[in-house]
Amino acid sequence: MRLNAFLARAGIASRRAADELIKAGRVRVNGERGQLNTFVARGDRVEVDGEEVAAQRLAYVLLHKPRGTVTTARDPQRRPTVVELVDLPERVVPVGRLDVDTTGALLLTNDGPLAHRLAHPRYGVEKVYEAEVEREPSDAAIVRLAAGVELEDGRTAPADVRRLGPSRLELTLHEGRNRQVRRMCEAVGHPVVHLHRSRYAGLTLEGLEPGHWRELEPSEVDVVRSLPEQSPGRSGSAPG
Repeated sequence: MRLNAFLARAGIASRRAADELIKAGRVRVNGERGQLNTFVARGDRVEVDGEEVAAQRLAYVLLHKPRGTVTTARDPQRRPTVVELVDLPERVVPVGRLDVDTTGALLLTNDGPLAHRLAHPRYGVEKVYEAEVEREPSDAAIVRLAAGVELEDGRTAPADVRRLGPSRLELTLHEGRNRQVRRMCEAVGHPVVHLHRSRYAGLTLEGLEPGHWRELEPSEVDVVRSLPEQSPGRSGSAPG
């Protein structure tokens, strides 16, 4: 694997920060100064500032994100982050994003290729949200949400929408623009009061209280890894 990916797997730094370490000459591979295009093979010795480092095991975590936490590894405003809630020796980072006030299912991993794949639009990872909104939406508003809503960054793809209560909706999306559910609901006249992601890539929060997490079972990892590509009509899977 490429040297920056190896350093990320070792928990040393993000890939971008690893590039800076490499450019600064602080990384050596088999005694030679590492380069940005250096590849690390099995048996190679990698050192940072003279200390040998090794790749960590791959870890996959499902977190029940609580309200008020930021979906990032570090926050300049020093708000609590989702990474701080996960107590593992491996360094894991969130796949996609949830707004600070949005709760629910969030996947974290140090498997860079998988995280990149899940974020790629062609896979259209399924995300299910429960939205409490202002006032009771009409049938016409629900039809608009399901058919696609015109936003400033273009029309949304069709979604599955059903009522959970007078002012509660469930929306199943296969794309993930920034603050998409909130913007969709506001566009039809029903701003979101509270938003919760109940399912991500087939993973549910059963048995997980807010702020708690668990590692995925091997069978769950296999399912996530084998997600098929969606048809061209569906797109997006980054921030929720």
